[in-house]
Amino acid sequence: MKELVIVSGKGGTGKTSISAALAYLAPQKVLVDCDVDAANFHLVSGATIKETQPFKAGFQPYIDADACNQCGKCTNLCRFGAITSGVITTPLNCEGCGVCAFNCPQHAIAMQEKEAGHWFVSTTRFGCLIHAELGLSLENSGKLVSKVRQEAKKIATAERLPLIITDGPPGIGCPAIAALSGASLALAVVEPSISGMHDLARLTELVAHFQLPIAVCINKSTLHQKNTEQMIDWCQRKDIPVFGQIPYSDTFRTAVQSGQTVLEVPQSDVKESLTALWQNIANHLNIPLVNNDSGSLWQKLNIFRK
Repeated sequence: MKELVIVSGKGGTGKTSISAALAYLAPQKVLVDCDVDAANFHLVSGATIKETQPFKAGFQPYIDADACNQCGKCTNLCRFGAITSGVITTPLNCEGCGVCAFNCPQHAIAMQEKEAGHWFVSTTRFGCLIHAELGLSLENSGKLVSKVRQEAKKIATAERLPLIITDGPPGIGCPAIAALSGASLALAVVEPSISGMHDLARLTELVAHFQLPIAVCINKSTLHQKNTEQMIDWCQRKDIPVFGQIPYSDTFRTAVQSGQTVLEVPQSDVKESLTALWQNIANHLNIPLVNNDSGSLWQKLNIFRK
């Protein structure tokens, strides 16, 4: 089983659109959306939720009002101003440290695991999708990312699927680290700009830390040809393969508005470049380009010579 993780240095690079296009092309796979803070893969894949599970992480105090004598000790000890005389007045300030429960003379406060969000198993027109939603103003997004990846691997193993396609979170923080660890290949989706070059350098350093292979997809490559060429030169010096160059196209905007992938939009002008990207990925991971029992994919895309 191989896992492809699509990452980006920031939001808005087209990472999810490209992830959805690869999901459309890949014949046998499980899909994962690891952007648990702002998941949107389900919007372009026609997802229907068939299973919902709570995600519990961290702790919060629960107060027994009958046992509390409002001595005020918890108020004095709380550094975050979350509790006042046995009443949690500002729950968003609570860090779950447990000092109030540990020092309550009446043992009126107990720390209990809190519900921090939900994860979902959905059906889509591309296959099974595992995605999640972290609660507002809550932490532990890295743990939730790890959870959805674990569930995806269980499904891929049970159904003997050769590939997991993971739409990773943007940036290089804890969620991105949780999404990348143990991956077979990281695909960095970047734009040909100064900031895009900076983002690629940061992603490369992060992936190198985990000793993972990385490839690059330059999205909107025709917006600034000089920057694109400089980015390719930089990758060559670093011995990083450039698997794809996707030209700027209004098809991406049209696809998002219609809830489709860019490969499902009629007369899409990025089919050939995206198919070349998928071929490079499949060859690198040594996985099938098409289903053995179906040779109709290329005809459906209508991308070869007419």
